[in-house]
Amino acid sequence: MAETHDTSFEQLAAAVLDEMWRRHPDAASVLGLHEHDARLPDRSAAGLAAEAAWLAESAAALAEIDTSRLAAQNRVDAAILATELASLRFRLEDLREHEWNPAEANPGVALYTLLARDYAPAVTRLTAFAGRLEQVPEALAANRAVLAGKSLSRIHVELAIGQFEGTVDLLGGELEAALSEAPEARGAIDAVRPAALEALRDHLGWLKERLAAGDAGEEEFRDPRIGAELFARKLSLSLDAESDAAAILARAEADLERVTGEIEQAAAEYEGVAVPAEAGERSALVRRVLNRLAEAVPDNDSILEYARAAVLQQIAFVREHDLVTVFDDPYEVVAMPEVNRGVAVAYCDPPGPLEPAEVQTILAISPTPDNWTRERVDSFFREYNLHMVHNLMVHEAMPGHLLQLQHSQRFRADTTVRAAMWSGSFVEGWAVYAEELMAGHGYPGDGDPAGVRMQQLKMQLRMIINTVLDGRVHGHGMTEDEAMALMMERGFQEEGEAAGKWRRALLSSAQLSTYYVGYTEVSDLLRDLRAAHPRWSERTLHDTVLGHGSPAVRYLRELLEL
Repeated sequence: MAETHDTSFEQLAAAVLDEMWRRHPDAASVLGLHEHDARLPDRSAAGLAAEAAWLAESAAALAEIDTSRLAAQNRVDAAILATELASLRFRLEDLREHEWNPAEANPGVALYTLLARDYAPAVTRLTAFAGRLEQVPEALAANRAVLAGKSLSRIHVELAIGQFEGTVDLLGGELEAALSEAPEARGAIDAVRPAALEALRDHLGWLKERLAAGDAGEEEFRDPRIGAELFARKLSLSLDAESDAAAILARAEADLERVTGEIEQAAAEYEGVAVPAEAGERSALVRRVLNRLAEAVPDNDSILEYARAAVLQQIAFVREHDLVTVFDDPYEVVAMPEVNRGVAVAYCDPPGPLEPAEVQTILAISPTPDNWTRERVDSFFREYNLHMVHNLMVHEAMPGHLLQLQHSQRFRADTTVRAAMWSGSFVEGWAVYAEELMAGHGYPGDGDPAGVRMQQLKMQLRMIINTVLDGRVHGHGMTEDEAMALMMERGFQEEGEAAGKWRRALLSSAQLSTYYVGYTEVSDLLRDLRAAHPRWSERTLHDTVLGHGSPAVRYLRELLEL
């Protein structure tokens, strides 16, 4: 058979992805590709330079493909692959976070991935674990060489210390629990664990010395903000959206006014009063209603069971209202492992999109840290009250991430590009849209649908403010005082939530915008799809949007001919 443009692209894509997973064995494991499970990535200076050269060669080869002559699905995958290669080059050559963020070198997630799911017998996974563990001393030494003489970000050093301590803990109780299932693997683990633990503790000591030196003025910390130019480029590559950073910020600030009006109206209806004329009175009304809702709180002992019950209730509600096709794939709600704590309150960790084994999705919720004061714990659970937990699990589980990613798992194409390189803005955008969908259909939570609606609107405000923070912190020098005032006054957030989000804004860049940009794009897409197909049911509309994997919405529009 003569080679076609499509087969040329498919062969090139396969070769690029094979090499990518060889260079990123930790990412391959997450995807469900286990050929490289016993290896860690080479993040030495030489390894990073070699990767940059390979990325440039791969991008050049892809640019020679005439994408106008590809089938629609391959044309989309080619665009996704080109953006991913450009994004990886940008991170290595321009952003250079590996030189100032020591948390990037933590092997904890690569190790934890091998314990988290039963994709293979325990002895197989633990043998691979031992292989990765053996490479920890060399990997950490290489990281210190990369970071030596560089100005580090203080807040990222603090994050790294906490997460590296979580990795040390992982090599204790959690590893021992896994070894109890496969004692025959103990010899391989015990042969390498002492050296790995010593290397981790030495590295922790080195990080603490760098932190102390910076605090003493002996070293200079760098600003974690990446600046307007780098932020705009990172945002464009990360979101693969049609709007630029300035347009996204302008729309978010306009939507902040619109949603403020909506939550004021909802609060007035909740109280059975008219919307006050004065802005201060309207704000006080919203806060009064939210404070009343915040009186119903879980605690560290009950929040996981409460979240589990909420997911079951949501599954029944989605089925009853025929909103979208529901599957019975396995999942579990767990306490967030320490190696992942410090950034988000909750996450959905699905099976790798290329995982052949049937394994569960993990819905993780972070308990409050042991060193928090009673007042800060109380503030946290007022923010994540029982009504908010319902909204949170709609986002993380049903019909949010859990269900959307189950649909995505079922998509098949001629390449694995789309499965491996999903769009964060689409995934997060759908989850935020799901919150609005459920509240709009009167999802009752604990028997108070108006309360769920209030919390959903509060989350909309938070999402919009997150985008304003993202753009203004990294691109316009927003101060902590300005950010805290925006979150607590305009967003009605508890002090603890606002403080955590300020920290997250500094720790990440471009990520906080994914929710809002994705939500606006998904909502606009569904509006246009309804107009094009007015006779379609909600389930048909939603299944259609979820039926193409998880590409950026701009590509969905192309595939759906909108």
